[in-house]
Amino acid sequence: MKYLPSLLGVGQLSGSAGSSVASRNRYGSYIRTRVTPMLVQSPATTAVRLNLTLLSQSWRSLTEGQRTAWSSLGAEMTRTDSLGSTYDLTGFQAYLLINRNLHTYGAVAVSTAPPLSVVAGLLTMTLTLEEAIFSIAYTPTPLAAGNKALIFCTPSVSQGINRPAARSYRLIAVTAAAAASPADLLAPFTAKFGAPVLGSKVFVKARIMGPTGFVSEDLHASAIVN
Repeated sequence: MKYLPSLLGVGQLSGSAGSSVASRNRYGSYIRTRVTPMLVQSPATTAVRLNLTLLSQSWRSLTEGQRTAWSSLGAEMTRTDSLGSTYDLTGFQAYLLINRNLHTYGAVAVSTAPPLSVVAGLLTMTLTLEEAIFSIAYTPTPLAAGNKALIFCTPSVSQGINRPAARSYRLIAVTAAAAASPADLLAPFTAKFGAPVLGSKVFVKARIMGPTGFVSEDLHASAIVN
């Protein structure tokens, strides 16, 4: 369990210990009882686990020089944890991240670490959401050469929800490279969650991925089904 002390003696907690799990929301830190989730065995999750297994095996077959290059790349890739602290990726984490992204992009895995690349995200994203229409208009359009948009959605949820859990988002569409706006999401959304429910709310986030496996920051939007 992670603990970040404070001057008042009650710090921020994250992680788990025994049957207790520490987390935080907009109101601060809290502790709840651990709940063991059921292992989902859908074709999509099975494919993800298989890809991770293959990448883990291929990492061991890299040369020492290649692993050192991945470690150097990981040191340049900064992330923020649940307590707001920053950290760098290990070489193995950088290798998994880039190659998982390339798999999503439709490209083959790479053994040689690519140079760090900063990918610009979408500037705007406007949803048109009805029971039989679901599209996203975005800028810039078309996307830059070689760039694809990864679009994640939640299922239809109550209008009263303003901040859905991160785990509720699912990747439903990857556009073609340099695709022009708008993106039609009705078919992939319906295949994943069923038809949009009248009066419900759907949350969307999108990021841009370049051909070398680096991604942009997410852009978020939501709409009520009319």
